[in-house]
Amino acid sequence: MANKILRLILGDQLNSNHSWFETIDETVTYVMMEVRTETDYASHHIQKIVGFFTSMRAFAHELQSNKHEVIYLKLDDENNLQSFETNIERILKNNNYTQFEYQLPDECRIDLVLKNFAAGLSIPVKVCDTEHFFATRNELGDFFEGKKTFLMESFYRAMRKKHQILMEGNNPTTGQWNYDVDNRKKLPKNHKPTRPLVFNTNVSDIVEMIAQTDIKTIGSIDSTNFIWPINRAQSLELLEFFVTECLPLFGSYQDAMSPNEWSLYHSRLSFSLNTKMISPLEVIERAIAEWQQKPEVIEYNQLEGFVRQIIGWREYMRGIYWLKMPEYAEMNFFNHQDKLPDWFWTGKTKMNCLKDAINQSLNYAYAHHIQRLMITGNFALLAGIHPDEVDAWYLGIYIDALEWVEITNTRGMSQFADGGIVGTKPYVSSAAYIDKMSHYCGSCFYNKAKKVGEKACPFNSLYWDFYDKHEDKLAKNPRIGMMYNVWRKMKPEDKVALLEQADYYLKNINEL
Repeated sequence: MANKILRLILGDQLNSNHSWFETIDETVTYVMMEVRTETDYASHHIQKIVGFFTSMRAFAHELQSNKHEVIYLKLDDENNLQSFETNIERILKNNNYTQFEYQLPDECRIDLVLKNFAAGLSIPVKVCDTEHFFATRNELGDFFEGKKTFLMESFYRAMRKKHQILMEGNNPTTGQWNYDVDNRKKLPKNHKPTRPLVFNTNVSDIVEMIAQTDIKTIGSIDSTNFIWPINRAQSLELLEFFVTECLPLFGSYQDAMSPNEWSLYHSRLSFSLNTKMISPLEVIERAIAEWQQKPEVIEYNQLEGFVRQIIGWREYMRGIYWLKMPEYAEMNFFNHQDKLPDWFWTGKTKMNCLKDAINQSLNYAYAHHIQRLMITGNFALLAGIHPDEVDAWYLGIYIDALEWVEITNTRGMSQFADGGIVGTKPYVSSAAYIDKMSHYCGSCFYNKAKKVGEKACPFNSLYWDFYDKHEDKLAKNPRIGMMYNVWRKMKPEDKVALLEQADYYLKNINEL
């Protein structure tokens, strides 16, 4: 019997440089599919579903143009059975395939589905790497074996050494590993950031298809001008725009926030990276090449901050995911139980910072890391929201949110629900930090300087309420001991006023 291989490509495996595609093989057929199991496991932003489907279709078309055999199932195809297993089973049976192959999925959920499915097949199954990441699934676990803490900086340095990125032998270029302290500037008042490069793909057909199903989506979309990259060429164009137009100021303002400035100097390459349309290595190499060509325009701290996000945080978070899942998804260190306020889905709040960050997320399916960590995440943590609620919101609303990168950032970094695996302390703040890093507070309904009373900024009382509630768990943390010293020295009546203010706000959270 002639050899006949079926290879599955998932929606986040759009890597045209994968070794699978080096040769045209008539015995190989690729299968890609849009299925309800993927649209329905969370309430996704409409731009997220559209982004994946459009990119998948473009990738299938590219493969077909290169003479590869492709089966592509659209969501509304009559013969689409709406799950990976049922579709693959039917295709294998009807076409007498002799072997099934797939690339390692990035999410535990799909990993388990495909493992279980493959175990039940009577034909050989082959699993291969996605050929995308710097580290293997288990590399971080092996690196930290026997250690109690998983310090990102240690892993980052090891990755830099191993892959010889910004290194001179065993030493970092410039002699310094990390320039984080140089990358915390507020945007100057009258500074106008570079206008973001956006695309204008017409995706009306997919938007219409989604409208005709009962898929639950969040957010909005301009169906004739889809702004995100949908193929490798556009992804490379966005990379080029970033290194030439944004990298010179990326580091300095990577933590800055400003109303109506949704992109600032961020690369917005995470969707392209997470779908594998471009690779982390080529992104880093292109940024380094630009710095080498223009050292007088791009200071080293701008470059190092960007490299750290990709070979540091991105790889580290994936390593934590494969080391700690599935138990990680159940962690709730503070035992928080409350629901997200209604306005997380509408943006209708009087708090300027949250109104801006949420509306931006609903409009663009995007917010940068400080908006996610120190605005929406900060509020959710101070308000005692259940980590499941926070997870579901972040996983759904952002175009770049796949569980492997979302859950470690949300449950770990943002909500400290893992008790300190990812972060050394909870990332909470009062209005002071938000005002320091943004231009939100000046025109806000609430008064950033007021802790109690009419129009007192909710972040101020919630901040002290959070520390008071969790003193038993946090007082011994060396990074926040000083906050408890301040709290203990406060007058009893001031403490009571703060806690009463916080209690009032939490009871009326939907009206904030």
